[in-house]
Amino acid sequence: MVVINAGQIRLTGNKVEQKMYRHHSGYPGGLKEIPARRLKEQRPDVMVREAILGMLPKNKLRAHRAKKLRVYRDAKGLERHVAQKPQPLAL
Repeated sequence: MVVINAGQIRLTGNKVEQKMYRHHSGYPGGLKEIPARRLKEQRPDVMVREAILGMLPKNKLRAHRAKKLRVYRDAKGLERHVAQKPQPLAL
């Protein structure tokens, strides 16, 4: 699956100010927190990817499904998929 409009996402309510994205480096004191406002400006594709992966079932197939997911900020990301002739999916 290819998502090409991650740059157009909107967060409702107070999520822009309150939501934090966290990851841990594995070292003591290695918790990193990034506010949603800064992540949306710098890497909106990561926000969409994290949202989609959070909806997948936590089982053995999750990593296999995640590998097939491609998320791009805008339509310029489709340039590397031209050989596969992607078709838009009308929802």
